[in-house]
Amino acid sequence: MPAEKTGPPVTAFMLVKTTPEWLALTVQERVDAFTTQVLPTIEARTTGVRSRFYDTEFYSARVTDVWVWEAEDHHAYQLLVDALRETPFWDRYFEVVDLLVGTENGYARTYGLEAVATIST
Repeated sequence: MPAEKTGPPVTAFMLVKTTPEWLALTVQERVDAFTTQVLPTIEARTTGVRSRFYDTEFYSARVTDVWVWEAEDHHAYQLLVDALRETPFWDRYFEVVDLLVGTENGYARTYGLEAVATIST
């Protein structure tokens, strides 16, 4: 059976740790910094990406947050990373600890199989 098409082909789990500079900002200053210094650059330089944000500092000292980025293709993901690197997000407000990039159910697509790891209820 052919594999079902799942979400965007590129999913990146960006594991980050907040910096002292970010933590020194008030909550409102963080929101303002992100909406004025980071988002405009992403929006101006890339399309076809979306993100979700997860707080993890409750459970991990090494990584405080995980950003899940979904991109419609590898080029869109590359443009996203290039854009982020030109903002204070990258290495000023957050240390990028690791990037885990993959494709959902890639094995199933490769072999023309049904995805067995994805469960819908």
